[in-house]
Amino acid sequence: MSLTQKLLLLLLLVLSSRHVDSGSIVKFLPGFEGPLPFELETGYIGIGEEENVQMFYYFIKSDKNPKEDPLLISLNGGPGCSSLEGLLLENGPLGFKDEIYNGSVPTLVSTAYSWTKVANIIFVDQPVGAGFSYSKTPLGKTSDTSEVKKVHEFIQKWLSKHPEFYSNPFYVFGDSYAGMIVPALVQEISKGNYICCKPLINLQGYVLGNPITYTEFETNYRIPFAHGMSLISDELYQSLNRICNGNIGNVDPRNAECLKHVEDFHKCTDKLNTQHILIPNCDEVNTQLTSPDCYYYVYFLLETWANNERVREALHVNKGTKGQWQRCNWTIPYDNNIINSIPYHKNNSISGYRSLIYSGDHDITMPFQATQAWIKSLNYSIAHDWRPWMIEAQIAGYTRTYANKMTFATVKGGGHTAEYKPDETFLVFQRWISGQPL
Repeated sequence: MSLTQKLLLLLLLVLSSRHVDSGSIVKFLPGFEGPLPFELETGYIGIGEEENVQMFYYFIKSDKNPKEDPLLISLNGGPGCSSLEGLLLENGPLGFKDEIYNGSVPTLVSTAYSWTKVANIIFVDQPVGAGFSYSKTPLGKTSDTSEVKKVHEFIQKWLSKHPEFYSNPFYVFGDSYAGMIVPALVQEISKGNYICCKPLINLQGYVLGNPITYTEFETNYRIPFAHGMSLISDELYQSLNRICNGNIGNVDPRNAECLKHVEDFHKCTDKLNTQHILIPNCDEVNTQLTSPDCYYYVYFLLETWANNERVREALHVNKGTKGQWQRCNWTIPYDNNIINSIPYHKNNSISGYRSLIYSGDHDITMPFQATQAWIKSLNYSIAHDWRPWMIEAQIAGYTRTYANKMTFATVKGGGHTAEYKPDETFLVFQRWISGQPL
């Protein structure tokens, strides 16, 4: 690209954005050819009385009917992973071109699986320290329950600056660790709607993908998962159940026989890519993420793109507020103080909210059996029993619905997040959000 072309592009980036109450409309992004085929708004919402916490967001209107389509807030896991990961790798309208990095800005292309085809989505960087969110004062320790209140405040303030969306059906989405935050946030919003004197949030339900719910469930259900996937032998499976009582997460140190079986279990599973057992683990074959041979090379492209100064200018990131952008910031001081989110699911069911829980069935970190187990523990009757759901006469997964308006679905061949099977996951969401059977 010549100097003249670079200057022209920079001028277009500056001239193409207009300010709204809380953010700016972005019409061009480095790496994407031409104007964006959707409306992107980025900005900050201040949290707290002095608004020291500044939560960064990306808002994209629905392609179909923004005035009436659902409004979705999207939270990533971690805790500490940026929502830009969701936008560019999982369920947004842009993704990276599959190509070797040549030193310029990584190339962006349009996707066919964006959830914004049917919903307005606010992608939020939280907790503070994740993505482009920042604090004006030294970063203090936060927690699950604290984040629930902060995100609730974010929603209230965002809607007050975008009042035209108050009447849209409102849903909360999250995956992975957001399984601890989303159910509690739904309960918080529900309770807040009864408090005078703020406008109501038109809360209708929530969506979770491969969610952490109760760590003891997730950890111990790795045993039947591993056995069902032929990762461990019949004998080891039987021994783990008989001698360890199916428990590998909290073993009595005096039970030497059980400890030996747990050690054997880890020998069989530790070198797997735990987020998708069929995909090679880059680290285990001495390959870095910067190698195009690695499945997760796209993470390198994402971090390269987000750390480009032209990209930050286009997104209207406040200068000096963020050093090196990381896909996931694991250094945030954080207290994981929600141990079990099942009670929140139960309360939300009693309140009548819809829910969609889906599981990529090749994820060993959050095995689908664990998700099924806690759903069954709610003791709701089955409305529509286990059946395959289809895409063009092919089985794409399995589903079951319950009397508490909860739908469970597996995504066949899927992993820990939507990025492994984005087209199939989009169809699950599209059918569910529109009230259609999967």
